[in-house]
Amino acid sequence: MNPRAFSTLGCPGADLDEVIRLARAGPCSGVELRCTEGESVHPDLDPEEADRIAGALRRAGLAVPVLASYVQVAADEPDVVDRLVRHIALAARFGAGQVRVLGGGAGDPAERRERAVRHLARAAPVAEAAGVGIALETHDVFLTGAEVAGVLESVGSPAVGAVWDAVNPWRAGESPERTAALLAPWLRHVQLKDVASPTDLRPVLPGRGVLPLGDVLAQLRRLGHQGWISLEWERAWHPEAAPLAEALAAFHQVLDTAA
Repeated sequence: MNPRAFSTLGCPGADLDEVIRLARAGPCSGVELRCTEGESVHPDLDPEEADRIAGALRRAGLAVPVLASYVQVAADEPDVVDRLVRHIALAARFGAGQVRVLGGGAGDPAERRERAVRHLARAAPVAEAAGVGIALETHDVFLTGAEVAGVLESVGSPAVGAVWDAVNPWRAGESPERTAALLAPWLRHVQLKDVASPTDLRPVLPGRGVLPLGDVLAQLRRLGHQGWISLEWERAWHPEAAPLAEALAAFHQVLDTAA
């Protein structure tokens, strides 16, 4: 059985005790930490405070599979690599396996791809030395497995892999079978969610929307993927969505049924 986690995107503003309580309420052994201003984990977090949080999570038996950064590796900005390196150092304090990055950036698609490859290639040796991976999510300008795989193939580093956000390639018209095949060499982390339609991305309890979650999980089994599967419940963007505890119950039911 794959280890399970949830993103703190689903409980914006929650303190550490609440995060631990949510994890203990079901079979989650990890927490994907959203790293942004206004959260308990943010890019300028004091090292001592990071160590305190990391210690509390360890004592609760919780791993940190991913530090979910908002670094945009395709951005045309001079400090992209520096910001990524700071996130890598923070992730290492948490014992996190990966730093999640996004694409972002403006301009011609070829230019965005070139910038992403260049920034990731520069940061890869730092990540490898720290024992932390960098994982590019199927998101925004690299929405599909094909686009992410193209970047990662050009980077060519074992320290750089992929996060498969199950909604985005599917809503762009890429089947779970195709996404799985494309990302197979680089797959580091999987985020599950559900939605009402490809054009209505408001959160729907897992298993009650239109995303073919069964197909996604079948493809992961076909690949022999043993890594983390995380619920990304976007309540930070959609405060009207059901509480995370309710979404977690549905998430576990989907995984248990597919097992």
